[in-house]
Amino acid sequence: MGLDELAAVSGAAAATRSRNRKAQLLAEALRRMAPAEVEIGVSYLVGTLPQGRIGLGPALVHGAAQVEPVAHASLSLAEVQAALERIAAIGGPGSATARRRQLADLFRRSTAAEQAFLAKLLVGELRQGALEGVLVDALARAARVPAEAVRRAVMLAGTPAPVAHALLSEGAGGLARFALTLFDPVRPMLAQTASDPKSALDALGEAALEYKLDGVRVQLHKDGDRIRVFSRRMNDISASVPELVEAAGRWPVDRVVLDGEAIALRDDGTPQPFQVTMRRFGRKADVEAMRAQLPLTTLFFDCLHRDGDDLLDRPLAERSAAGVEVLPDGLWIPRLVTADAAQAEAFLEQALARGHEGVLAKSLQAPYAAGSRGSAWLKIKPAHTLDLVVLAAEWGSGRRQGWLSNLHLGARDATSGGLVMLGKTFKGLTDVMLQWQTEQLLAREIGRDRHTVYVRPDLVVEIAFDGIQASSRYPGGLALRFARVKRYRDDKRSEDADTIDMVRALYKGGAGG
Repeated sequence: MGLDELAAVSGAAAATRSRNRKAQLLAEALRRMAPAEVEIGVSYLVGTLPQGRIGLGPALVHGAAQVEPVAHASLSLAEVQAALERIAAIGGPGSATARRRQLADLFRRSTAAEQAFLAKLLVGELRQGALEGVLVDALARAARVPAEAVRRAVMLAGTPAPVAHALLSEGAGGLARFALTLFDPVRPMLAQTASDPKSALDALGEAALEYKLDGVRVQLHKDGDRIRVFSRRMNDISASVPELVEAAGRWPVDRVVLDGEAIALRDDGTPQPFQVTMRRFGRKADVEAMRAQLPLTTLFFDCLHRDGDDLLDRPLAERSAAGVEVLPDGLWIPRLVTADAAQAEAFLEQALARGHEGVLAKSLQAPYAAGSRGSAWLKIKPAHTLDLVVLAAEWGSGRRQGWLSNLHLGARDATSGGLVMLGKTFKGLTDVMLQWQTEQLLAREIGRDRHTVYVRPDLVVEIAFDGIQASSRYPGGLALRFARVKRYRDDKRSEDADTIDMVRALYKGGAGG
């Protein structure tokens, strides 16, 4: 397949809001790809590179793109990928100049449409709507298999590209290779939001309620003496949590995969702020000193594998029972199983009194939907918060002169694959946060005007707000009232941000304040 054809498909997908039409366009494109092109094409369609970031910032990309395009397309996907791999391999003194020269050569061989597509792809600005959910539907159509089977394989693989290759080259049988494998982390299951315990129980019936800790999500894999701990982004963080690794070595279970939360607690058992807990992560030096100064407590709430038995497809009630049986006392998160709203409300008050964020209500019958933000798990917090994506920021004035201050905030649109602006805020920002966000946002710059810097939309920020109101000012028809920054979530991807549909549901449910 030629790059021009893929760019045309991307443009057509961007031009329609119909999820069904997007999936149809992508499915037709997938069927036309040669086996060797599938992983490349799928990665490009979801706006990523197979090899990850390759050291090309927005300024370098846009500078290299200032060359005359060719009139007739000739580049294949394989040729583009080979060129990008050569660029990625460049290192040492003068590497930026060499990368720019080779990238300019690639742009010089591209048509105008191909140049535009490549530039957006390389700076992370490609948002044609081919997000993973739509691509899963397209893969299912292209291979004529159930979408749920494809979705499960993608969740276990961590990325759709290898699943697409297996499915389109081997058929449905190719999905069998994607199973839970020890030391290959799976994406964590995520929760939607409920306004209060009663509405959660109305939706779920009898449910398990658990404390919602404001810590760091961890996934522990154990096979005998080999133990690894992974973050919610599936990075190996074992070196940062030696106390957890040591403790797991003493557990009376040979093989297990557990999902939990690591958190720093004060002497009285109440939680430290999230930012304090995060000091334990991303550090390669002084781990032992930090461990003595800031010990971590890890509480688990799900068991995905036990002694050769995969539990992903089992109900939560069975998974929880398996986990409780193998863990020492005190390592399972406090929980209550109830269908009574008054009991659930009392449990929420208990969690808040102990300093935690709130509770999670979970369906006892639901399987573990790795990577999915479904309605089987519902988070309940008294303070409204949303995880939103920073779209742009405006330069501050007065004491904030020289810093990027007023943030433009967007929610994901699961239908179009784009982002819907919900408002702006400069509230809640400390001087330290202002300095940090200015550095981070300038590194993500994709354009600017006199007052505003527009950025690559991959920075997630947790926003507290007092309510949601109707607004004709913003495209989604809604705006947040008294929005303020609570913290940045560098442990989350933009794909993990909350959706505009969730915001609309909160508004209809009474979060209008």
